[in-house]
Amino acid sequence: MKEILYMYMPGCPFCAQADRLLAGLREQNPAYEAIPVRKVDETRERRFADSLDYWFVPCMFVDGVKLLEGVPDENAVRLVLDTALQK
Repeated sequence: MKEILYMYMPGCPFCAQADRLLAGLREQNPAYEAIPVRKVDETRERRFADSLDYWFVPCMFVDGVKLLEGVPDENAVRLVLDTALQK
């Protein structure tokens, strides 16, 4: 299992949407609950955010690979979770 790196910005409606999708999918599949999520506020950790290759939030990486950027949907968030479950 790998950690999800989740870049977000407070007040972002698409980040709030991603939060809801993550929570809903984790409720549906108990295996998703065990996946560690490192949620990073890009406005507070600007230097770290600038070191990554992305333009839009929300943005999710697994093992350094960007899997979601921008407007999230359930399938995209599920892909992130499924990828994180792989060993």
